[in-house]
Amino acid sequence: MTAEPLVHSLIPDDLEASRLPQHVAVIMDGNGRWARQRGLPRIMGHRRGVDTLKKLLRCCRDWGIPALTAYAFSTENWGRPLEEVDFLMTLFERVLRQELAEMMAEDVCIRFVGDLTALPRSLREEIERAMAKTVDNRGIRFTVATNYGGRQEIVQACRAIAALAQEGKIALDDIDETLFQQYLYTAGTADPDLLIRTSGEMRISNFLLWQLAYAEIYVTNTLWPDFDQTEFHQALSAYQRRDRRFGKVQP
Repeated sequence: MTAEPLVHSLIPDDLEASRLPQHVAVIMDGNGRWARQRGLPRIMGHRRGVDTLKKLLRCCRDWGIPALTAYAFSTENWGRPLEEVDFLMTLFERVLRQELAEMMAEDVCIRFVGDLTALPRSLREEIERAMAKTVDNRGIRFTVATNYGGRQEIVQACRAIAALAQEGKIALDDIDETLFQQYLYTAGTADPDLLIRTSGEMRISNFLLWQLAYAEIYVTNTLWPDFDQTEFHQALSAYQRRDRRFGKVQP
């Protein structure tokens, strides 16, 4: 199936297409609270959260935002109840299997970052299949951080670079930001311009510690399952009102 082109005309009139972020990252917080408020089990919040993420991905694609990164499962999330962790692993696997054809139709290139070796084998196989199948898609780059931790990522990059130095393949003077970025999980992907966190929590929770150095941060009290296109529009409007100086002074 031929992928549909990006429909820039769908962008709300008050947003400037030329000033949209090129990469949006999201911390999808509040699934459990959303379910609890409705007297539902936490897993129902996660199911609803998947639907929200699918809608956001499509919105980014339609509005011409070329990259979206979602914090799906942190290294700390293993500490949650075993039943919830097992459900999440099964949910990830099922969604990947069911949505692959649609991702191909919509020209989505999906990538997973984090320590994937700790995931169940069947999930790893679905991840590898989805990444291989969509690798040449160019509609939008969708990165899913799974068993991901920012500190863990930085430590593994340091180890890899230290090994090269120990083997004499690089000199100490060769180590700079450009080299370091090549050994991060996100190598090859531009840093996020905008981080959105739902549920009102004012922290980044070990997410993309290196990459978020100059990202604009937008926090909303809305719980993730209720984060819709209107909420995303508000986040982008706030982003476009920011004065992004990157430490410089405008003349």
